[in-house]
Parts: sequence; structure tokens; C-alpha cells
Amino acid sequence: MNKSLRYAVILLVLAGAGFGVYKWVAQRKASAQAAANDFYDLPKFGNVHLLHFTDCHAQLHPIYFREPNVNLGFGGQLGKAPHLVGEHLLKAFGIAPGTRDAHAFTYLDFEAAAKTYGKVGGFAHLATLVKRLKASRPGALLLDGGDTWQGSGTSLWTDGQDMVDACLAMGVDIMTAHWEMTLGEKRVQEIVEKDFNNKVSFLAQNIKTTDFGDPVFEAYTLREMNGVSVAVIGQAFPYTPIANPRYMVENWTFGIEEENMQKVVDEVRGKGAKVVVLLSHNGMDVDLKMASRVQGIDAILGGHTHDGIPAPIRVTNKGGVTLVTNAGSNGKFLGVLDFDVKGGKVSDVRYKLLPVFSDLLPADPEMASLIKKLRSPFETKLAQPLAVTEGLLYRRGNFNGSFDQLILDGLMAVKDAPIAFSPGFRWGTSLLPGQTITFEHLMDQTAITYPYTTTTMMKGDMLKTILEDVADNLFNPDPYYQQGGDMVRVGGLQYAIDPTAGAGKRISDMRLGGKLIDADSTYKVAGWAPVSEEAKQAGGEPIWDLMSRYLKDIKTVRASPLNMPTIKGTSNNPGLA
Repeated sequence: MNKSLRYAVILLVLAGAGFGVYKWVAQRKASAQAAANDFYDLPKFGNVHLLHFTDCHAQLHPIYFREPNVNLGFGGQLGKAPHLVGEHLLKAFGIAPGTRDAHAFTYLDFEAAAKTYGKVGGFAHLATLVKRLKASRPGALLLDGGDTWQGSGTSLWTDGQDMVDACLAMGVDIMTAHWEMTLGEKRVQEIVEKDFNNKVSFLAQNIKTTDFGDPVFEAYTLREMNGVSVAVIGQAFPYTPIANPRYMVENWTFGIEEENMQKVVDEVRGKGAKVVVLLSHNGMDVDLKMASRVQGIDAILGGHTHDGIPAPIRVTNKGGVTLVTNAGSNGKFLGVLDFDVKGGKVSDVRYKLLPVFSDLLPADPEMASLIKKLRSPFETKLAQPLAVTEGLLYRRGNFNGSFDQLILDGLMAVKDAPIAFSPGFRWGTSLLPGQTITFEHLMDQTAITYPYTTTTMMKGDMLKTILEDVADNLFNPDPYYQQGGDMVRVGGLQYAIDPTAGAGKRISDMRLGGKLIDADSTYKVAGWAPVSEEAKQAGGEPIWDLMSRYLKDIKTVRASPLNMPTIKGTSNNPGLA
């Protein structure tokens, strides 16, 4: 029985019992409103107000999204945020189990909690929360941390225009970027120069031209808020040309640019900024290291690694203290940062990461109307049913996720390959058991501008090299050498990994069908999302076409175990559940 029918039956029963139906409905609405008011009651504090969302990955509608149960940290990162999962995270931040917050910040009891609390995010619901907070915080700025124009079918088919229009309607003031760059230099510049002109400050102190090293975008913006000079500096993802195709940004260089960051901070301080905030897409571990080395930043509003961190991490440096935050993903959270500035100095600060529950926040009518308009040309295509899932489908975790496993299974079956690789992307929505997998859900996992599927003959030593390289990106002890994604997903091939070992020594015991991989033997490997220009020219079929056929053929997705590696050196690690 669907929700509408259940609701109608309840009304009929109540009416037959002589109950005041309209009174009951009014009481129900009043109760829901009271719950929402209580959950989102965040009194105004101070005189500088910043609202922050990041990594929404083009999700305009509310979604289900499961947090990871594997987010490993080692060395100086062991036992510290963001490398805490489940009960360890709840304990660290004093969150009671079985609550809305527990559901928002952890994977615990996900299926039951998702059915209880409903979907999260959605731009119409986020817009309601933004308007509410802006109404109580004069001059508040809305900051977008990037990964906004990518992650859905509609964003891909409109070259990001649907999200640009939605962000303008939301009232975004300042933005930095990462996946936006995969639309190509020309398209990014077009949006910045036309759509954002005199409306949105697009910031990136670390993007320069390859020829002369000139800045491509503004490094910062200075804003006056309630008599206080506020500087926001932008930091785009430093490793874009490595993690994504170089040919898409061939005229631009990226990097962490720590020394230049210090110069920019000193410059804005010299121009009178009393509050300095970094809008970053570094990833949280990189932000934590930068905060320890660069002086003069009051807070970092971070993104990229999709870590929903309930409270900021205080990092001490030679100049004082910097607060480091990360605001999750998929439109699921809105960060609220309030400074109290007195006598030209920050005297106090408050931060709250608010989960966006669509059942508590009514949809903003204007945004809802815009979303309907933006999606209208694509609704039939998006709603196309592909299969039904018997188990929970999710992405996110250091080594695998059930939707990742589904893609691997599809690649191996369609390409007739015993091994498959799939990128360790951290974006992608979740589906509950019994849901129909639609084409929209598939695009939520695969919507990129280089979706080509591949079949490659690889020697055993190359298989190990690939796994070692990705492992070093994820587990390098120096955060500046981490790229913030997860381990490549592997189908068919089993292996062991010791994240604490040195470079080139983490991967061992590679087997196929129980037999050790031979370094000199050749194996057929299926994959997708290649970053080379040669792969683009080869033009393999898009992953969504392959997976559509596969899903329609199998009709039902069975709940099956993940192909996980044997993980060494993780005893009592609070980043592993």
C-alpha cells in the first residue's frame, strides 16, 4: 500500500469513528512543525554569518544517502576526525544513538532509520532552511564548496546549467570548484563570466595559467558585513589534472600552493579583514595540515572528502587557532558559522552542521517550481525502470560499496572479463531494498563527461602497480599527497592490503579464482572512466548504456557480498566497523 492510499484509509477510519479529521490533520501538521522548529532552532549569534554547503553533486531532489562504515586513518590521523565511523563517531561528538543526528552522521541501522526519518537534502528543502537562517542573520553569505555542477543526468545533459540556475535562485554568493572543471575550461569560463557576473564570486587562489602562471580566477573576495570586513579565499581541488582528465584543463595548473595561500592571507589582513575564512575543496586531511602551517585563517569551510563532521576541529599554528570543518555531501547538510567580532578581533565563534531532513523542512515553492521546470524535459528518461534491488545499494567506503559492486558485476558480465576496475568515486545516492532502480539512479552513479568503458589486456605486474598507486593516493602518511578519493573498486581479483606499509609495498596476495596472479601473465580487465585522451578518441560505449542493458537483463539485483580485500594493520581502528 502506497503512502497516499494509507493516508486516505486512515482518514476514512477516523471519519467513521466520528473523529474530527480536519482537527487531526491540523494537529499532525502542528506537531511536525513543532518538531522542525525544535530541530532547526539555532539562535542568532555574533555579527558575521556564513552558511556553507558542499559536494551536493547536482542532487536537486531529496535522496537517501548512507554514510561510510570504512574511513581509515593511520599515524597522526588514527582515531581522529574524519576517520571515525559509526559508534566511534557518535561517542567522539556526544551524539545519542538512535536519533536523527545519529542517522545523519553515521551508517548505523541505516535501512530502518531511513524508513523512519525519510530522505535528506533536496534544493527546495535546503532553500527553505537557507531563507530561515538568513532571515535571522543579517548579511549572511551563502558559500558553495564545489562539486555542484556534476553528479546527475540533468547536470550532464545541460552542461551544468540546471545547477547554475538553481544556485543562482538559492542565492549563492561565493563558490570554489572541482568536478566543475570536467565540463572543460571553455564552459567553466562561460558560466563564470556570464551567469555569475556580478552575482557569484568564483574563487580559486591555486589555479594559474600554464604559460605565464597568471591567476585564472580571483583568489579572494572582501565583503562588509554588519560593519566587519570579511575575507573569503577560494581553494579549488589541487589535483584536478591527475584525478580527472588533463585534456579538459590543459591550459591551467593546479596545486596546493601553500606559500601563495599565506601571501593571500597576509594580503587580505593587510587590507583590513577582521575575519578570514578559506572556502576549500582540498579534502579534510589536507585542510588539517594546511591549518597547522598557514597563519591567519580563522576557519576553513572544507569539502571534497564528503565528511560530515558535527563540530569543527581546532588546529593550533604559530599565529593562533584555525577551525577546520567539512560539510558532507549530496545537499545533506548546511553548515552555519557565526563569528562575534569585537574591537576588530574575533572574540567568539559558533558552528553547527545542520542535517537537511526533507520531512521536517517544507519545500520552498519558488525553488520547487524551478526544479520542476529544469527537470521537465528529462522526466520520462529519468523515470525509466531498469531493475529492482533486493538489497541496500550504496556507494562510499574506502574499498567498496554495493552499487560499486553492481557496476563491477555488470562490467565483467558484459565485457566477458574476469577482472574489472571501477573508480573510487565518493558521490552517488543510495537505494533501499525493494526500490526500483531507475535510469536516474544509474546516472547518479555514472554521470561524468568521460564515461567510456574499456577492455584492456594487462600483465600481473601492471595490476599491482595500479593498486599500489591508488593505495598511495589514499593512505600516504603526508596528507598533501592524498587525493581524497577511495580505493579503486575491484571485481574478480582478490588481494590483501596493508595501508601502513610503505609505497609499493601495500598490496600482496593477488589472486584470481584462488590462483596467485603471475606478474608476467596477461589478464583481460574491464573498466570505465579513463582519464587519457587516447581513451576518449577510442570512444568506448558509455557506462550507463552498458549497465542499462545489464540491469534490464537481470531484472532483479540480488543482495550479494562485496569483493573486499583482506585489510591488515587495522586492529581496533575506529575508522573500520
